[in-house]
Parts: sequence; structure tokens; C-alpha cells
Amino acid sequence: MDGRWEYVLLLLGCLAVTAPLELRGDGVYRRPAALARAILPVVLLFTAWDVVAIARRHWDYNPAFVTGIRLPGALPVEELLFFVVVPLCAVLTYEAVLALRPKGIRLDGAVPDLAARRG
Repeated sequence: MDGRWEYVLLLLGCLAVTAPLELRGDGVYRRPAALARAILPVVLLFTAWDVVAIARRHWDYNPAFVTGIRLPGALPVEELLFFVVVPLCAVLTYEAVLALRPKGIRLDGAVPDLAARRG
């Protein structure tokens, strides 16, 4: 396999593994505005960070492992996709865990029924 597609395939794998969580969770894809509010700050911050780092020659991406499609600022398209895919997978996972947690389990880890019984 051509190494320049490995990054894209890894991102597609991340999406494939977490896609079923949409069915178990709270409908992340059905709330695009909320999803954008969760992902957009990450995309903007880390895209800017990478563009500056590339411009200052702190790092670059090996052409053997990216498709060669570069965005303004010499950012590989795969890197922008990474900044979208990883937070998306995290939100899907988080929402699925919330939807599947047993009733009575609070987010702070306390179990109200057991705490009351200890008296």
C-alpha cells in the first residue's frame, strides 16, 4: 500500500469504529450546531498552531506519509481532518457513555442510593 494514504485510512478507521456510537448515544450528528460549537474551537486553535509551527520550521510532515494536498499555510489536508475527526470521535464516545450509564450514576462518580444507605 502507498504510505501516503495511511493517515487518511487511520482517520477513516477512527470514524468507522466510533460511527455505531451515534446509534447508542444522544444523536450527535442530529445536532450540528452543538457539534460545531464543540469541535470548531479545537480546529481553529490547533490549525493555527500547526500553520505557525510549519512557517517557523519547527516541524513539517513527511511527504511519503501525506497525500500531498496542502492547504494555505502548507498544512496537509490530513492534519486539518485530524483536528475534526479526533474531537468528533471524542464527542461521540462521551455522548454514548452518558446515554449508556446506569440510572442513578452521577457524573461526579457518586452513587446516590448507596451513599444514602451508608447513613
